[in-house]
Amino acid sequence: MGTPAFACPILEALIARPDPVVGVVCQPDRARGRGLGVTPPEVKRLAEAHRLPVLQPERLRDGAFQDALRALAPDLLVVAAYGKILPRAMLDLPPRGCINVHASLLPRHRGAAPIVWSILAGDAVTGVTIMAMNEEMDAGDILLQRETAIAPDDTGGTLGKRLARLGAATLGEAIDGLKAGTLRPTPQPAEGMTVAPRIERAHCRMDWRRPAVELERQVRALAPTPSAFTTLAGKLLKVHRAAGASGAAPAGQIISVGPDGIVVATGSEALRLLEVQLEGRRRLSVAEFLAGRRLAPGTCLGAG
Repeated sequence: MGTPAFACPILEALIARPDPVVGVVCQPDRARGRGLGVTPPEVKRLAEAHRLPVLQPERLRDGAFQDALRALAPDLLVVAAYGKILPRAMLDLPPRGCINVHASLLPRHRGAAPIVWSILAGDAVTGVTIMAMNEEMDAGDILLQRETAIAPDDTGGTLGKRLARLGAATLGEAIDGLKAGTLRPTPQPAEGMTVAPRIERAHCRMDWRRPAVELERQVRALAPTPSAFTTLAGKLLKVHRAAGASGAAPAGQIISVGPDGIVVATGSEALRLLEVQLEGRRRLSVAEFLAGRRLAPGTCLGAG
C-alpha cells in the first residue's frame, strides 16, 4: 500500500524478492498539475508496468474493497506513504500483520510529512523506521531502524529519494528477520515524540521576521515542491534556492541586488535568493530573473 514516488523504490524492492506481490493498493487518480488533468499515482503506474492488480478505494471501510483485498489473501501487508490510517479490519486481515516504512526515526516526526519537518527542525540525522502498525498514527512497535545524516545542502527532494532507497533496503532486512523469527518488536519510547503534520500553504509562506537560518531551511525542505514563497509587488514569488548572507535592514527589505543573488533582510542576518520563479513564469537563476526586470534595493518582499 503506497501512493507517491517515495513508495516506488519500496515496491520495486518487494517485486525483486522471491515472495510474490499479490496486489497493490493506492489512492484514487487525482487532478494534479497546472492543467488539473487526472493523473494516476506513481505507484499505480509502476504496479501496472509489472501487471500487478491495483485497488484504489475512496474509503478503506468500503465493503467491496475489503472483499477484494481479502480475495488477494495477503500474508503480510506493507505500507509506505499510503496516506490514510488503516482501520482495524485491515490490520487484522493478513496473518503476518501490517508493517509500515516510515521516513523518520520514530517517535520523532510522526505524521504525514516527516522528511520536510526533519529539515525544518534543523535535524542533523534522520532515517527510516520499520514498525508494526496499530490504529494510532505512527505509534506502533519498532521492528528496525536505520540512520542517515542530513547534509547541509539536502532538500526535501534529495533527502526523500535517499530515504526511499534506505527504506527499501531496511524493509528487506525486516521481512527476512520476521521470517527467521529474529526480530523482536520494541515499544516506542515515550520521550522524544514530535508531530509532522501535512504541509499546508501556510507552511510555505516565508515570514521575513524569522531568522535567515530558519528561512534557508524552509526553502530546502519545500524544494522542489510545493516550494517556499513570498510576494513581489503583489505577485507570488517562489524561492527554489537560497543561502545565508550578512546584512541588516527591516525584515523583508531587499538590501542588495546583483547576478550573484538578491539579498533580503530577515529577523536575524539576511538571506540570498539564488533561484526564483515569478507567478506564471518559469524557474530562473537570479541572473536570468534580473535580466528582464529592474529590482531596486529598498523594495519589500512579502508585503502583499
